[in-house]
Amino acid sequence: MEKAKLGAFATRLSSADWRDNELPRLSPNRIKIEILSGLTVALALVPEAVAFSFVAGVHPLVGLYAAFIVGLITAVLGGRRGMISGATGALAVVMVALVASHGVEYLFATVVLMGFLQICAGILRLGKFIRLVPYPVMLGFVNGLAIVIFLAQLTQFQVMGSDGAKVWMAGWSLVTMLGLVVLTMLIIWLMPKITSFVPAPLAGIVIVAAIVICFGIDVPRVGDLASIKGGMPIFHMPMVPINFETLIIIFPYAIILATIGLIESLLTLNLVGEITGRRGGASQECIAQGLANTVTGFFSGMGGCAMIGQSMINIKSGGRTRISGISAALFLLIFIIFASSMIERIPLAALVGVMFMVVIGTFAWRSLTILRRIPLTDALVMGLVTTVTVMTDLAVAVIVGVIVSALAYAWNNAIRISAQMEITADGSKIYLIKGPLFFGSVDGFSEIFDPQGDPELVLVDFIDSRVVDQSALQAIEALAIKYQSLGKTLLLRHLSKDCHKLLIKAGQLMENSDDDPVYGIAVDYRVRASSSISTH
Repeated sequence: MEKAKLGAFATRLSSADWRDNELPRLSPNRIKIEILSGLTVALALVPEAVAFSFVAGVHPLVGLYAAFIVGLITAVLGGRRGMISGATGALAVVMVALVASHGVEYLFATVVLMGFLQICAGILRLGKFIRLVPYPVMLGFVNGLAIVIFLAQLTQFQVMGSDGAKVWMAGWSLVTMLGLVVLTMLIIWLMPKITSFVPAPLAGIVIVAAIVICFGIDVPRVGDLASIKGGMPIFHMPMVPINFETLIIIFPYAIILATIGLIESLLTLNLVGEITGRRGGASQECIAQGLANTVTGFFSGMGGCAMIGQSMINIKSGGRTRISGISAALFLLIFIIFASSMIERIPLAALVGVMFMVVIGTFAWRSLTILRRIPLTDALVMGLVTTVTVMTDLAVAVIVGVIVSALAYAWNNAIRISAQMEITADGSKIYLIKGPLFFGSVDGFSEIFDPQGDPELVLVDFIDSRVVDQSALQAIEALAIKYQSLGKTLLLRHLSKDCHKLLIKAGQLMENSDDDPVYGIAVDYRVRASSSISTH
């Protein structure tokens, strides 16, 4: 019941105003909204791609090209309309060691292999395993990523000191920067109350940029990060030796990047699905991400995956179709080739304001109010995933969260094993087992029985239980040996069809059980003196 409540809560976290079960009709107004949403996303992609390029130790154009190619291909072929992909920090922190030790050409080769592995994952339909991620892990992921996005924006409040090192802003520079950030956030908050003609984030960027440019306000601009001017991406075969030694170098990185990329993409897919009211598409997203990264590697890009921040910007700006994602990628290419000088004049404060609003909209604030109303384990998992996401990375956080949730589930089921006992008219004893019998509950199962004090005939009824694994089979066999050594008879009753198959597979049950054609009928299985189980 508590799990169901938590799931229902997570569903309600999505704003009802954003929910969209039907694909919007492509009217002129809808197309305008999609294109303007794409423009807003493209403006927010520029500083992110440049910053992640610096993290990975590559030229800014390597990140920008990745944002364009990955964004375009996933927008066309991805599993969720409205989701945005590009160069991300989660991948950049893994790439930096490879670039530092072997150079950027090995990075391109790794991205190609990364994409191939992701395509294989999609073909094998491994994306369905994202269903194993519990809601507490999902909420922890959302909260942790919101904090990571917030912390990433703080670097924009640093400037280059006289000694060449980064220092925090102070005085009027800090006041001006904070004032512009707050102004951007206010515009984004107020604009929907005034008009929906222009997406609120785009209005915030344009108005604040106009104020800064017109009044010549001295604040950091996009161009202070790096020049984004470039040309069309050109096909480039990674200049690495094609041999086994190269594979040994790039394969571990490719596995890690592919895993992180798919985990972040599939979790973002689920989050966007909650908001837009759509399901499915996991395998399609794996293939799209893989194809995008494979192509990116051949066009001097650093690869990428889904971006929750930009996806939230797109959704909140009204993007609901593939047009918005395609527009974002094409606008980004236009910025690189034709409009770099104009984009480089945009104040970073405006983009920081947009991302701060993304943080506010992404963080599951109501998750804080239900911590006392959900199971303690779920609350701990939520906090653990949030903390690990901030301290390490998303992939580690999700894996840790799933493992802890699985262990907690196993423990809860292990302590639920019990039995109801009764004595029949003929003097035999019946143990009615309740709860699953598996590796975690075998000790509790064994403690239920009293071989010394039980009568000559004992029946174990599994109508309210299930035999799950090999440990359970061994527990049954050990119990049979105890009764056999005392010269007593043990019968197993109401084994389900899958339990019956397990016993056959383990060689403990004769397969020709002619008297057991329908498993809904009470059927007994006798444990013989040889400890094997056969039809009774």
